Amino acid sequence: MDRLKDLREDADLTQEELAKILDCAQTTYSRYETGITSVPIDVLIKLADFYQVSIDYITGRTNERTPYKRTDSKNYSPKE
Repeated sequence: MDRLKDLREDADLTQEELAKILDCAQTTYSRYETGITSVPIDVLIKLADFYQVSIDYITGRTNERTPYKRTDSKNYSPKE
């Protein structure tokens, strides 16, 4: 989860400041950054929205920082 630390440092935030934003303890956030604790999906969503990146970027699945275009789930229909 090196990206979590990089994103936080790029935003000039401390672990304590980011933990407050996420409404969790600093120790919990520290465990996310070090990989001791898996980041819950709701926290990943908050982080992606906060940093304006995709969850795939945070998790290292892509190097593309740009978030995906959102779709309205009510109007979503998979391509055939």
